Amino acid sequence: MSGKHYKGPEVSCCIKYFIFGFNVIFWFLGIAFLGIGLWAWNEKGVLSNISSITDLGGFDPVWLFLVVGAVMFILGFAGCIGALRENTFLLKFFSVFLGIIFFLELTAGILAFVFKDWIKDQLYFFINNNIRAYRDDIDLQNLIDFTQEYWQCCGAFGADDWNLNIYFNCTDSNASRERCGVPFSCCTKDPAEDVINTQCGYDARQKPEVDQQIVIYTKGCVPQFEKWLQDNLTIVAGIFIGIALLQIFGICLAQNLVSDIEAVRATW
Repeated sequence: MSGKHYKGPEVSCCIKYFIFGFNVIFWFLGIAFLGIGLWAWNEKGVLSNISSITDLGGFDPVWLFLVVGAVMFILGFAGCIGALRENTFLLKFFSVFLGIIFFLELTAGILAFVFKDWIKDQLYFFINNNIRAYRDDIDLQNLIDFTQEYWQCCGAFGADDWNLNIYFNCTDSNASRERCGVPFSCCTKDPAEDVINTQCGYDARQKPEVDQQIVIYTKGCVPQFEKWLQDNLTIVAGIFIGIALLQIFGICLAQNLVSDIEAVRATW
C-alpha cells in the first residue's frame, strides 16, 4: 500500500461556525426585542386583556419590537441550529427567508421611488391618524415627541394638524387647557434651559403666525423628513446597500454550506 488515503469532500468549518456565531447574536437580539415588547405590553395591561390591542386608534410602537424581534429570532434560530447541526432543511429555510426579506425590501424601495406622491399621502395620513391618538398610548406619545424634536417639526404638514386631536383643537367646545396649543415637543428649544417646559406650547396657535415661529416649529414633519432624506441621501443609500450586501452574503454562505453538506452525505 502507498499509504495515501482518499480525501472526500468536507464541510467547511470556517463557513459553518461563521454562520453559527453570526446567527447566535441575531437569535439573542431577537429574544431581547421580543422580551422588551412583551414587557411593554404587560406594563400597559395588554397581556391581561388581549382585546385592548385594537383599542388604540394610532400605531403602537411595541409592534416594531415584536415584529423585528420575531423575524430576528426565526432567522437566528434557523441559521444557528442549521449550521451547528448541519441541518440542510433549516439552512435552506434560512436562505429562502432571507431572500424573501431582501426581495420585499427591494420591492418596497422601487415602489417608494415610483409612487412617491402616494407614499407621501400615506405618510401624511399615518401621522395625522397618530396625532388623533396622541394621548391614548404613552409609547406612541414618546415616539411622536421624539420625531418632532429630532426633525424640529410640528404635525404632518404644520402645527394646525394638531386640531385633529381632541385636547389641542381650537373649537369652542374644547374645555382642555391645551386648547389651541401644541405638545411641548413642537416648541423651539432654548439651549440655556436645562429643564423642559412641558407647558411651552399652551395657546401657541392663538398667536399670529409671525409670533408662532418664535415659540414653536411651524414646518411639518413630512417636508422636514423629505429634507433630511435629501441631505443624508448618501448615508441612507450606503446603509441600505450595506444591509443588502450582508443579506446576499448570508444567502451565499448558507447555500455554500448546504452544498458542502449534501456533497459529504453523497459519499456516505
